[in-house]
Amino acid sequence: MRLLVTGAAGFIGSNYVRNRVERNPDDHVVALDLLTYAGNRANLADLEDRITFVQADIGDTDEVEMVLRDHKIDAVVNFAAESHNSLAILDPALFFRTNVLGTQGLCEAARRAGVGRFHHVSTCEVYGDLPLDDDAAIFTEESPYAPRTPYNASKAGGDHVVRAYHETFGLPITITNCANNFGPYQFPEKVLPLFTTLALDDQPLPMYESSDNRREWIHALDHADAIDLILDRGVVGETYHVGTGVELSVKQICDLVLSTLDKPSSLVVTVPDRPGHDRRYLLDWSKIKRELGWEPKIPVEDGIRDTIRWYADNRAWWEPLRDRAPVVESGWTADGRPA
Repeated sequence: MRLLVTGAAGFIGSNYVRNRVERNPDDHVVALDLLTYAGNRANLADLEDRITFVQADIGDTDEVEMVLRDHKIDAVVNFAAESHNSLAILDPALFFRTNVLGTQGLCEAARRAGVGRFHHVSTCEVYGDLPLDDDAAIFTEESPYAPRTPYNASKAGGDHVVRAYHETFGLPITITNCANNFGPYQFPEKVLPLFTTLALDDQPLPMYESSDNRREWIHALDHADAIDLILDRGVVGETYHVGTGVELSVKQICDLVLSTLDKPSSLVVTVPDRPGHDRRYLLDWSKIKRELGWEPKIPVEDGIRDTIRWYADNRAWWEPLRDRAPVVESGWTADGRPA
């Protein structure tokens, strides 16, 4: 297959590219990324001789169309997105430009070039959140969209764009909504690498007051396998949830970091929540299991501990990135500004 992967130098995108190249060595993979602050070409350094890298903006329709045509691309997998909820509070316009207008530009390029499949990667967060006191509550593929933050809303808008291109222009799309991903190469602004890198240097770990808020977790390589299966056997026009059913709170993640690194709980500092902080996400992923036979392979807690140890062993990768983080997670004021 001749594949264009957007957002390929980011966390999930680079894990996907690595997984794809290792399992399908005859594929022609074009890795496209704008290399904004969270895009890191070093994530693909060991693959440079096996892929083609293009630095470009997904919203530049003409340039992306040219790439699609020049490389005779069969399928697009779109990971490209601004994805940091805290930054979205400070600069919401950036998120709508990339996640909505950028997605539209990419869809248009794919339509013009006659791409045979367009897979769009979305998030559980487009549905809003679930109550903490109702363990039976869950999001299905039929759940209504109810985003609560600028990031969530921008991803919801991008999903609507993709579906509109399918319904109006016949673009052959599939969509996945996934749980919170973890694994190597995640920029150290997200909770697991943030807590890990701070703990490694005996720095305070800023834990939000709502420390019982829960997320469903999945390893990025399990997510990658699900996407490949959907590209191979998924039904055009369909949406598939990709999850594990395993929920962990912010406090439980923090405890895993401290215990794995043998660090004291005195490092934890409670800080005020960010505005619109979602309580809980959980996806019903029975459809992809039932129809395509997919299920996760990496046990969540084992995978998280392995990820923590990866950061401990790869200081040279993450240490230069810390100064590039656009938001310092030190809590928020009542009027929605960093503390």
